[in-house]
Order: sequence, then C-alpha cells, then structure tokens
Amino acid sequence: MTESVRLLGISGSIRRNSYCTAVLQTLGEGLGGKASLDLFPLHDIPPYDPDLDAENTPDSAVALRKAIAAADGLVVISPEYNYGMSGVLKNALDWASRPAMQAPVKGKAILIMTASPAFTGGVRAQHEMRETLAGMMGRVIARPQVVIASVHEKIKDGRLTDAAAISFALAAIDDLLAEIRMLRAAGAV
Repeated sequence: MTESVRLLGISGSIRRNSYCTAVLQTLGEGLGGKASLDLFPLHDIPPYDPDLDAENTPDSAVALRKAIAAADGLVVISPEYNYGMSGVLKNALDWASRPAMQAPVKGKAILIMTASPAFTGGVRAQHEMRETLAGMMGRVIARPQVVIASVHEKIKDGRLTDAAAISFALAAIDDLLAEIRMLRAAGAV
C-alpha cells in the first residue's frame, strides 16, 4: 500500500492482564510497517443510555466514535463469555452504532477475532460479533475465523508467543489490508 493504513484495535477485555489486549499488542508489533495499529481501551465507556446519547454523549463514547471514524479498518477481538462476546465489547459497539445509519462503523472493513482459555478459542462468540457489526453496517471481512484456543498458555510477558497463532492472525490482517485497498480503489473510503 502506498498510503499509510491506520487500524484501530478494540479489545473486548478490560482485565489488567487481558489476553485479548496482549494479542492486539503483539500483532501491532508484527505489522512490519504495513500499517499502524492503535488500541482503544474500553475502561471508561459507560453503560449505553439513549438518554445520554445526544448533546450529552459522554466524552469517552465520543472519543470511541472519533477513533473509529479516523481508522481505515478495525481489528476487534473478544473473549467468549457464555457463548457470546463480552458485555464490555457489546456495550462499546452499542455506543459506536449511533447515530443509526450514520455510525462511524458504516462501510468500515473489520476483522474479528476471539481468544479464550477454552479449547474452542471463543469461536461461539464470533457469530454474535459478526451479526452485531453487520447490523451496524460494518464490512466484516470473509475469511477463516481467527480463534486462539488455550490462549492462557500462549501469552508470556504480555505478548502472544505461539508462532502458528501469530502467523495466522497476521495473515488475517493481510486480508483486512486487501479489503481496505479494494475499498480505496472503489472510492468507498
């Protein structure tokens, strides 16, 4: 890509030693100049309240919307809680989905991932993530699912260390970058 690409990473975990955040940090370091990956922390996003979503929108929700709007694409990763995405992520996406039909996610290329200590790697949450983001009119890229199973055994010192998982996730980011190139060529971004 000749133009720089700005990716925004959103981790569905606010845990201090979050596996999902560690995955995003590792991937950002492995991009090799193809793109930048900035992380948006969800710690300060309040519960979605339509009564606050107008001229009273909380600063953290406004900042999330602006960060999404400024990005060329999103990398969204979640743990799996009770077969779905984390409540923290769903809440942030609810804030990011407004204003309806004009949300900053609309038309944005998005890569979804899950990571879990379970052998399933959070795969059951992927459907819910895909449905929510598609409902927001985001462009979740079609590709084999990025699922990091037994993630607790693959994180060391705050970084993903499993070579196969890193390679597969970076290939998924390459697919995301290809989608962004296609959207740019079509004048959609």
